[in-house]
Amino acid sequence: MTATPGSALLEVDSITKHFGAHRAVDSVTFRVPAGAVCGFIGPNGAGKTTTMRIAATLELPDSGDVRVAGHSVLLDPRGVRRCVGFMPDAYGTYPATTVAEYVDFFARAYGLRGAERRKALASVIDFTGLSPLLEKPIKGLSKGMKQRLCLAKTLLNDPQVLILDEPAAGLDPRARVELRELVRALGALGKAVLISSHILTELAEICDTVAVIEGGVMQAQGDIAALSRGAESATGGSQVRARFLADVNTALRFLAEQPRVVQARPDRDGVVFVHEGDDAQLAELLEASVRSGLRPVEFHGERLDLEDLFLHLTRGKLQ
Repeated sequence: MTATPGSALLEVDSITKHFGAHRAVDSVTFRVPAGAVCGFIGPNGAGKTTTMRIAATLELPDSGDVRVAGHSVLLDPRGVRRCVGFMPDAYGTYPATTVAEYVDFFARAYGLRGAERRKALASVIDFTGLSPLLEKPIKGLSKGMKQRLCLAKTLLNDPQVLILDEPAAGLDPRARVELRELVRALGALGKAVLISSHILTELAEICDTVAVIEGGVMQAQGDIAALSRGAESATGGSQVRARFLADVNTALRFLAEQPRVVQARPDRDGVVFVHEGDDAQLAELLEASVRSGLRPVEFHGERLDLEDLFLHLTRGKLQ
């Protein structure tokens, strides 16, 4: 099946899943188009991994369905498995084997033979940059290289949909940057990527959309900028970041006395607050800060970032 840009390759349709009396997922619905990277975010226990396992045919929903490239996890699980690559948060490696042996084993497990297998191996090894490590035992790899190896295994069947559960967990900053570039490249190849992570700053740099879940219930899905605008409309204001030569406590006292300023708080070496007025009134606030001797060196409105959105859309509900 060849997907057209923007068509939904991953369709999660009203799935519900219970474990005993516990409802882990409750009528969850969202979609990921071809060529898009969707960040799947929520607190621990929110239902992310259960949803991902259902999409990868490792769990069955009690109700609802998931379609991967048009194949139903209920009616055509084999078709789903041909189109999906699942990278779990914990995966098995065999320390006594080399990198080359590991990927070759999984290529054979996928049923790849002869020239087809050699082509698939060459492609994933080149894409993940594992060529210099082919003869190295897996037990000698760093965490970042093991993540690359697991990604290489996940890509062997050239899946149209990739489901990555916490792939950046435990990686050092350089390895996270390298993984981020690989995920971006996968989206550029036209694949639909669903990726969960608690490192929201990383997701914000690679995701086209986000899906937010809490307590097994979807809270929001959409473009980050659009969700930011919606959150600002709901709060009745816009976020402003400011930095003054005056000390932070003096700035906070000044802001607490100003009309239309709410939720002022320190942030790094400055302050962040919500302003409930228009641009003209924000300009008046800037003028007032100059007259008060705060000596502003940075003062600008900004969209809510992904961490702000996460805090706005979730309430810390535990399952």
